[in-house]
Amino acid sequence: MADFRLVAESRTEFGKGGARRTRRAGRIPAVLYGHGQDVVHLSLPAREFAAALRNGGANALLTVVLDGKEELALTKAVQRDPLTRQHEHVDLLLVRRGERTTVEVPIVVVGEPGIDSIPNHQLNTVAIEADATKLPEAIEVDITGRTAGQNIAAGDLVLPSGATLITDAEALVIGFLGAPTAEALEAELAEAEAEAGIEREEHTEPTEEATSETDGAVPADAGENTGVQP
Repeated sequence: MADFRLVAESRTEFGKGGARRTRRAGRIPAVLYGHGQDVVHLSLPAREFAAALRNGGANALLTVVLDGKEELALTKAVQRDPLTRQHEHVDLLLVRRGERTTVEVPIVVVGEPGIDSIPNHQLNTVAIEADATKLPEAIEVDITGRTAGQNIAAGDLVLPSGATLITDAEALVIGFLGAPTAEALEAELAEAEAEAGIEREEHTEPTEEATSETDGAVPADAGENTGVQP
């Protein structure tokens, strides 16, 4: 697990105005707490923090340097602007090497399911407890060849060495359904139309007798334009 070093600065301005000035300076307002210590108000370099999350994932281990003192921390909460997606505020949790902590880890799906099998994703993350300095960026799930009914529960996931699953082991992560047949789709469509009060037009095929009569019929104007001069 990579360790990202961020040089923090103490923050003495609070409120919306102070936060805006901090962000305009290219920094993110943040708080650091944990282990019974008083909450520390600080700011982080915006570009370096974004790079840490991009390269190390949401559970990236951070070395926060404040006034020459180094502290290990994990990101517990991030507020983002809903439009620009820029980081607006960060909550950091103090951790120590060898200390176990509980985090949510994203699930990454690889492979393709079996023919006529449709994966139904139920969980995007699972909670695990692990050494704060050995947290995985993600947990990989291989669905290659899975067919209907071959579901994957949280207890089936392969966790990193030393990690403990906190999510219920029986919680469904990915279910697999059989692809519907053309007949099933047609029946479902007909049922939906019936519920909506839509009546289908009946399409009848011409009978053999009617076809025969049509083929032998003489057009009404067949006697015209025969080429015979009066």
